[in-house]
Amino acid sequence: MSLLVVRGLEVRYGGIRAVKGIDLEVRAGEVVSLIGANGAGKSTTLRALAGLVPVAAGQALFDAVPLAGVPTHRRVGRGLALVPEGRGVFARLTVEENLLMGAYARADRPAMRQDLERAYALFPRLGERRSQTAGTLSGGEQQMLAIGRALMGRPRLLMLDEPSLGLAPLLVEKIFGTLQAVAAEGVTLLLVEQNARRALELADRAYVLESGRVALTGDAASLLADPRVRTAYLGADVA
Repeated sequence: MSLLVVRGLEVRYGGIRAVKGIDLEVRAGEVVSLIGANGAGKSTTLRALAGLVPVAAGQALFDAVPLAGVPTHRRVGRGLALVPEGRGVFARLTVEENLLMGAYARADRPAMRQDLERAYALFPRLGERRSQTAGTLSGGEQQMLAIGRALMGRPRLLMLDEPSLGLAPLLVEKIFGTLQAVAAEGVTLLLVEQNARRALELADRAYVLESGRVALTGDAASLLADPRVRTAYLGADVA
């Protein structure tokens, strides 16, 4: 069953159509990646689904319920969370305070404490720095914090916008290993990622966006082997 269904989604910035009528679906328990060049509409799609930018046309259904008119905080309450590009941590709050902000709508204190310890288990470095202010963390640590904060809301669909951007290769491997562990626990993922190879290796299915439209779609393994994808997005990895 599809957890997210998007039909004819359009997003405009003034007179510019950034997203031009895309269709996509994400089934419960899947990892789905959106790949494409800069400006293809990937991040705008996630921001529209999160309610951060207005939708000009089309519709999105989350768990068969339309998202139109639903504010961002209520989408989060329904289980639709976004880890934004740039992380968006609260710089003056501690690591633990940031994590607890992800559970602001919850009242189940004992379960929140369990989820807090789960976040520290996923990212031991956060546990070591739980009393440190988030603004003093490295970029990789802030990315871990942003993911952990989103997980504190117990999302049914976790959307991630460029989680590896600007990170050292070792940290990229850590982030993707954690996302694989999160997916194995049953959390559905919708991933926008500039590292096309890692995105396709993690995903079950993927969509290739070009100039605001879906150019290709299919299972990730097939797209990873597709000469068009290899030439356009995998660069030096082409055999």
